[in-house]
Amino acid sequence: MRRLLALAAAFFVADLVTAQAPPPEPNGNAAAAARQCNICHGKQEFKTVRPDGSVRPLFVDEAAIRDSVHGKWQCTDCHADVDKIPHPAPLAQVNCQRCHFGGNPVGAPERINYEGYVKSVHGRLRLAGNTKAPLCQDCHGTHGIRKHTDPTSRVNKAQVPSTCGRCHVEIYADYQRSTHGQSLLTKGNLDAPSCTDCHGEHSILAPKETASDVSATNIPETCSHCHGSMAFNTKYEIPINPVKTFKHTFHGIANELGSKKVAQCASCHTAHAVLPAADPQSSVNPANIPATCGKSGCHEGANANYARGRFHIDPTNRDSGIIYWVALFFKILTISTLAALLVHILLDLVKKLRHGHAGGHHGE
Repeated sequence: MRRLLALAAAFFVADLVTAQAPPPEPNGNAAAAARQCNICHGKQEFKTVRPDGSVRPLFVDEAAIRDSVHGKWQCTDCHADVDKIPHPAPLAQVNCQRCHFGGNPVGAPERINYEGYVKSVHGRLRLAGNTKAPLCQDCHGTHGIRKHTDPTSRVNKAQVPSTCGRCHVEIYADYQRSTHGQSLLTKGNLDAPSCTDCHGEHSILAPKETASDVSATNIPETCSHCHGSMAFNTKYEIPINPVKTFKHTFHGIANELGSKKVAQCASCHTAHAVLPAADPQSSVNPANIPATCGKSGCHEGANANYARGRFHIDPTNRDSGIIYWVALFFKILTISTLAALLVHILLDLVKKLRHGHAGGHHGE
């Protein structure tokens, strides 16, 4: 606990220093300054050996920096603790907030959710001393940083899965073979979701946390960003609105009421290995439905009959067959009953008014 508090204090002190320290000024001699650093860092073989025996390359590609968004800056604008060459090692972690803050005078992007990162699962792990938890540089890159609109950027939509996959190896493998991954990575379809479309960018929370975009109660809303649009579903030959029809079911109603145990989208389709029902490997393929529905905590003992029913049925659509007519019958019955009740109440009210008026005259 003491260590955690000390780390938290150090983090916020660093923030305070960042807010007070002025950002660097652009320098036209950036290339000349970089050449000094390249005396060592320009050599391919330049490296250091860590205490555990692993090797850390120290080569820096000058061309990568020149073509990056930081091309006009000097090395020391980021590595602010270098005040002489050769410099002592190791250097402090680069603090991106030195330039990237609201109202900064150097034109750096301002809309970065640092507070969200600090509260995220990544930020909290880092704060707790986990050096494997990602910092800005781990996702955006170090020297060859490019805008997210650049296809070669690590945070470009099509590149995000491989960036996240450097840590989340098994999840990346599932995503690659899924219909979402195949559509985005193989076909280049930017309509398909990448990691950040579901999990968020900086304020990523664990699924067990209620505020997470991928928590049990929020999954339907997250999926609705795409599948809540009938235009989207029609474009990709999905004949019904899966979000709307899910909300009509017992599962959907219980989910809306806050149940964390009831089945939601990922419970049936899986979180990352989403495949069309026609695919034999799909969790919602008819042959796999008994196993999917029969998972522990759900309908244990589910048999082949579970695959005979229809899923995602829209009772307002005639294609739903008997369910449409049953729903229509009960809708008409309900409206008729309420209409008859209203007429009855009105007639009874009129009758009472008449009796009351007649009684008044009789008293006179």
